[in-house]
Amino acid sequence: MRSDSGLVRGVDPIVTLISMMVVIGFVIYCGLQAEAAGAFFQQVSDNILNNFKWFYLSVVTGVLGLLIYLMFSRYGNIRLGRDDERPEFSYRSWLAMLFSGGMGIGLIFWSVAEPMWHYAGNPFAAAGLSDEAAATAMRITFFHWGLHPWAIFIIVALTMAYFAYRKGLPLTMRSVLYPLIGDRIYGPIGHAVDILTVAITAFGVSQSLGLGVIQMNTGLNNVFGMDISIGNQLIMIAAISFLAILSVVSGVGRGIRLLSEWNMLLSIVLVIAVLLIGPTRYILHTFIESTGDYASNLITLSTWSDAQADSGWQNWWTAFYWPWWMTWSPFVGMFIARISRGRTIRELIVGALLVPTLVTFIWMSVFGGSALKMEQQDRVAHQELVEAGSLSGEAAEFNGGEILLATKAETTSAIFTLFEKLDSGSLGQGLMILVTLLLATYFITSADSGTLVLCTLSTRGSMEPPLALRIIWGAMQAFIAGGLLYAGGLKAVQTASIVAGLPIAVLTLLMSVSLMKALRAEAGLLPIPLGPQRGSNRPQALHSNTQSHAATPIDAAQPAMLRASGER
Repeated sequence: MRSDSGLVRGVDPIVTLISMMVVIGFVIYCGLQAEAAGAFFQQVSDNILNNFKWFYLSVVTGVLGLLIYLMFSRYGNIRLGRDDERPEFSYRSWLAMLFSGGMGIGLIFWSVAEPMWHYAGNPFAAAGLSDEAAATAMRITFFHWGLHPWAIFIIVALTMAYFAYRKGLPLTMRSVLYPLIGDRIYGPIGHAVDILTVAITAFGVSQSLGLGVIQMNTGLNNVFGMDISIGNQLIMIAAISFLAILSVVSGVGRGIRLLSEWNMLLSIVLVIAVLLIGPTRYILHTFIESTGDYASNLITLSTWSDAQADSGWQNWWTAFYWPWWMTWSPFVGMFIARISRGRTIRELIVGALLVPTLVTFIWMSVFGGSALKMEQQDRVAHQELVEAGSLSGEAAEFNGGEILLATKAETTSAIFTLFEKLDSGSLGQGLMILVTLLLATYFITSADSGTLVLCTLSTRGSMEPPLALRIIWGAMQAFIAGGLLYAGGLKAVQTASIVAGLPIAVLTLLMSVSLMKALRAEAGLLPIPLGPQRGSNRPQALHSNTQSHAATPIDAAQPAMLRASGER
């Protein structure tokens, strides 16, 4: 059943209404019972991480291996659409949207903070606050933000894009299971998959918005003296959400694309500024050394589960990150699929796996490397005071420099403390203003991309969802973020996201099998074809290749069409 009139024309009522009720009910629970919800989900999360850490490591590493294989195999030449179809967006716009919709916000938040935490101590260094700890800190940070998280996003994007643009199925998560369960994707199983995807996307974007305005508030406090308060943060959520709604209403080709290109420009300016102002030679050495260190230790890092020491460190970091990225993969993966029509499988993997990873390494080297150099200078200065007899007793013990101590006190202040250390005058203030502006624009692109994904899922894969639905989902994300922030329920939702990572991990494994089954069928390696070859211009294609897949509703007629075209 689908509504075909009025403000909700084309909306899937089952997926939309149930997912909205789930989201609203969950938010009310986390808002009214923040402490109880946090404790409950923390316990469940701990149990999952302790018992399924091996599964997360295996799935993510396996997905990365699969993508590398596809990149070099003959399947890499398959186009996500007709064989003669070309991409909708230029490389520049495409890469800008990839990065903005992927992890732009997180890079600002963690580019200084994560290296600082690892510098204080990690299992791969004999002692914290040492040169060895600094080197391993960058290696670990590269690992957590490098190939593996992007592989999680890309397997979702690739599978959805393949079945939508090559096979004519709707651009929804349920479609990735068609080779495994056939027409049952149109029943309760398919509904459950899409409802889970909608709920996780709504939670992910909303909590990111809530956590992000806290960092923005910190930046505005450092620059303009704005009070750090819930009231100011709610105002920022309202303003950002309003701009995000305007962006998503204008469409991908205008608002989202232009904002993403603006993000890319601001990011380049910020990176160049810090590279020139900061310890340039050290940054360049750090980039080269850390990249090589990461590459030479990639397999070890990918499979290390802390089985012997069982120190708990892995649960705080890698085993936490992988399900965290998985809960983001439906949103980011679907957005990447939406903007990647017409590209080949090889183009998608190279463009969305290697290029963003390289950019991430540069970003982390500039900001994380600068912070580590400042810390090392503070350590040397402290040692000189000790040797001169100016410090003794407890004061002689070095517990970290200014940036590390600021990070431990409040993670959101890490990058602003770095700027203050680089230049305490107008130049440092300018960097703070620039990064705060960049935070705002990244939040807008994340919110509008998330809204677009929610609307697409709610309308069974429509490329042009109703404007009213875009406004409803955009406003709903703002209310969720604001309500959780006001009630103190953000931590509970964040922990619950890790719990949701387990079913997404299972779904990721299934979609990988599904994709390979379909690719082998297209190559003639399986006796039974799994769908019409849209790129081959065969007459039995589901519908005209120039039409949006939104024109193919999920109704009783579609399974018959699939069977008629040899899909089953």
